Amino acid sequence: MKVLIIENEIYLAQSISIKLSDIGYNCDIINAYEELNHEKFYDIVLLSTNTDNFLKAVEKFKKSIIILMISYISTDTVANPLKIGASDYIQKPFMIEELLRKIKHYQGFKKLSILNKAYKNYIHSRLDKINLPAYNYKKIKLPLVIKSNKQSYADAFVFHYIHECDKTFFCVDLSIEHSIEQMMQSYTQNDLLFLSNFQVLKSPEREKILDFIQNKAVILHTNASTEDLGIHSIDFDYSEKNISSNEILTIDEYVKYIIATYQNIFSDTDLSKKLGISRKSLWEKRKKYGISRKK
Repeated sequence: MKVLIIENEIYLAQSISIKLSDIGYNCDIINAYEELNHEKFYDIVLLSTNTDNFLKAVEKFKKSIIILMISYISTDTVANPLKIGASDYIQKPFMIEELLRKIKHYQGFKKLSILNKAYKNYIHSRLDKINLPAYNYKKIKLPLVIKSNKQSYADAFVFHYIHECDKTFFCVDLSIEHSIEQMMQSYTQNDLLFLSNFQVLKSPEREKILDFIQNKAVILHTNASTEDLGIHSIDFDYSEKNISSNEILTIDEYVKYIIATYQNIFSDTDLSKKLGISRKSLWEKRKKYGISRKK
């Protein structure tokens, strides 16, 4: 990692440089912004606010980690530089160990930010290819069961949900040994809990999970029947052959798809109106197609 120290107190600058060099950093020292070699890039900039034109250094290196070294706290030395790109500050006199702690903290944060962006781009590139029906995610009641033979449908639904509802989530694959214990120890009320492969559990474990998720923000994935679970459900098996595919659906297939896909979005009255049928006919078609009625 390349470090630039902009400090006019030469003893302090040299002390920092020696300590950082001892643990593997490559350091350059200058007294002021005017001495800067503009062709060089630095990962970390340790910037004294006592130096001339230090705000120009903040502008120049705002994509790097900038730690301000200040003599006093003020709008000019802290608030304004932080607004235009500085990462943090440390007040003189300080221990070198505290400066190292801040450097390592922001190195870790920057690495995680880069990884997080890469993971998000990868996930979006994979899941954006899945055509889900339009949902008003903010009105969906939880807990919720997603039934699908394709894990990707449940994954796509969950990622759309957390994006629309501005949630974080915790994912547990129930097919992994000790996953139930892990889930119960790690769950917090602020997170969305996404449980996949519910179908692999034996009856006692199923009951344990169903008791645990009552009145919680949980999305449960299974590829088995959801009729006996007593929880709102969405069946994506019908979505695998849908109106955006290359096949022409029969009238029955179309009605079956619409009911299964939109019954958790519209009331029975609205859904029957949109299909041009009565509520009684809607009930009869649910029975005919084997679609569980919305709870």
